[in-house]
Amino acid sequence: MSLEERLEALKVRHSTLEDMIQQELSRPLPDEIEIHALKKEKLRIKDEMAGIATRH
Repeated sequence: MSLEERLEALKVRHSTLEDMIQQELSRPLPDEIEIHALKKEKLRIKDEMAGIATRH
């Protein structure tokens, strides 16, 4: 997988996680632990994307 393909896959996953966070937040009783885990994963992906961007 090329860096461009990896970056695109990460962007898609980042967007999916944002959608999942928003969906959880819209529930009457959102699961704060789930939201925290999703945000942590989203941040990890953002950091990986930044790393790829600086190497590219």
